[in-house]
Amino acid sequence: MANSTFFIKTAWLSSRPEAVLSLHAYGRFFCSSFPTHQRGSFSNSRNITRFLTHCYNTNKSPAIELDPNSAADQHDVETSLASTCSQGLVFDLGPNTSWDSAEIGSPVVKRYMGDNEERWYMWYHGRDGNSSSDSIGLAVSSNGIHWARGAGDVSSCEDAGVVIKCRENWWAFDRESIRPSEMVVMSSPMYSAVYWLYYSGYSSEQVEITGGEKICIENPERNHLEDIKNENHTFGKIYKSLPGLACSQDSWYWARIEGDHHSGALFDVGSGNEWDSLFIAGPHVVVHSNDDLRMYYHSFDVRKGEFAIGMARSRDGIRWIKLGKIMGGGSNGCFDELGVKNACVRKDQLIKGYYLMAYEGVGPDGKRSIGLAVSPDGLKNWKRIQEEAALEASEEDGWDNKGVGSPCLVRMEDNLDEWRLYYVGIGQGGRTGIGMAVSQGSHINNFTRWSGFHL
Repeated sequence: MANSTFFIKTAWLSSRPEAVLSLHAYGRFFCSSFPTHQRGSFSNSRNITRFLTHCYNTNKSPAIELDPNSAADQHDVETSLASTCSQGLVFDLGPNTSWDSAEIGSPVVKRYMGDNEERWYMWYHGRDGNSSSDSIGLAVSSNGIHWARGAGDVSSCEDAGVVIKCRENWWAFDRESIRPSEMVVMSSPMYSAVYWLYYSGYSSEQVEITGGEKICIENPERNHLEDIKNENHTFGKIYKSLPGLACSQDSWYWARIEGDHHSGALFDVGSGNEWDSLFIAGPHVVVHSNDDLRMYYHSFDVRKGEFAIGMARSRDGIRWIKLGKIMGGGSNGCFDELGVKNACVRKDQLIKGYYLMAYEGVGPDGKRSIGLAVSPDGLKNWKRIQEEAALEASEEDGWDNKGVGSPCLVRMEDNLDEWRLYYVGIGQGGRTGIGMAVSQGSHINNFTRWSGFHL
């Protein structure tokens, strides 16, 4: 689970004899880079230790400083939830003046249990109506249902709001848009826990596809309000995206880790006619063991005309080796006939050694639903739990009646029979929100939208 701590003891191969983690900082903090040991052959790499970046903030505050209007906004949201068909909605768009007033999505939700309290964190992407670029923000909660947000950039430790923005460097892979995919907790022998946030970064490089396609292959996928005009006309286009990594010691202030790709990304798209030659998106990372990290990502397979999920493997979380495609579209007429994307993978504690995947399926009509699959080893042996979706778009008058996707699974450690499924819902006019559904007992093949606390 998310509150586990792992030690990274090995380093992946590099042709360079010596390397330094190059960091780009965002926020008011200092970051120190520590050189890695010299890298030798792969067979001798087990004794190599990688030192993680030491990031420390200069402005710490024990209080959460939210937008002064947040209490009123929260009241308005709760009133709206009670008076409309909003079953399952736990996080709506921000106020008109907020950085996340036009679109929100990509929820990465983590729960931490202390001696006297529980604490929930949600990283998500958002943007306002005047921009086509996403930023990554942080919201906090005490129960995973009622969330505190910030209207702008974080101003102190434990604040809520924007934590990572796009880079301004012309060569960077993430200068146009960024979206979070997964957060894991690491530590080194010398330093305390470090948060690693994997994300999709989008550049201004457009990708062209020849031939007619059955569905829209927009990247990043946009769900914009119909009454919001975008002067940049970036909707409906395919932009190249690559996986990135940022680290933090407090989960609020982040520094990017430069990958081996010249743009700073962790790795590049496939070449020629490879299935992932268009873009890499949704890099979700699972720590299988100390020296075995696994990344699940998606792209669009032009040859087969479907979205697909692939996999890469790493020993240090920075240098990755692709293993190929592991899952494609479903059977004819199924909710995922035209492909799968945005995988969220968890180790299943009840079935020893098994992995559970929640994913976004694309139906023959282009509508999004959420499905489930399992694997005994988390590698290529993935099988769908059922042909039907675990969660579909709601009825006609629901807030998420146009589609659901970008799933994030959270196991409730105090009740192992219960899973929470956070997801992005799309409603009328392209309005987005973040919803939550819960599993029914030990049967995880079906989720029901949250409808309130039952006393």
